[in-house]
Amino acid sequence: MSEKNGSARAKPDVAALREEIKRTRAELGETVQALAAKADVKARAREQVELTKQKAKAQVHDATGKVREVAAAAVGAASEKVRHATAQAGDRAAGAAGRSDGGSGALDRVQDAGVRMRRNPIPFAAVLAAGVALVGIVLIVRGRRK
Repeated sequence: MSEKNGSARAKPDVAALREEIKRTRAELGETVQALAAKADVKARAREQVELTKQKAKAQVHDATGKVREVAAAAVGAASEKVRHATAQAGDRAAGAAGRSDGGSGALDRVQDAGVRMRRNPIPFAAVLAAGVALVGIVLIVRGRRK
C-alpha cells in the first residue's frame, strides 16, 4: 500500500523524534514567556507610561517650536510697525517744522520729540506686551514639563 492512504507507514527515526521534541519545547517556552509578559500588568503599565511620556515630550517640543515661530513673527511685525510709526512721526515733525512761522519754540519742541523718538523708538506698551508674552510662554512650557 502507499503512504498516502496511511495504512503502512514506516516507523519514525528516534533522532527525528528527539529533534521534534526539542522544537516543540522551544515553541512552548516562547509561548509561556509571551503569556507571562501579557499577565505582568505592572510591566505593561510601565511601558505605557513611558510611551505616554515620550509622546508628551514630543508634543511639548513641537509646541515650543511653534510658539517660538509665532513669537518671532510677532516681534518682526511689531518692529515693522514701530519703524513705520517712527518714520511717520519724523515726517510729521519735518512737516510741522516746515510750516512753522519761524518761532523757535515750536521748532525746538519738534526737534526734542525727534531726539526722544530716536533714543527710544519702541513704545513702552510694546515692550511690556513682549515681556508678558515671554513670561506666558515660559510658564506654559514649564507647566507641560511636569
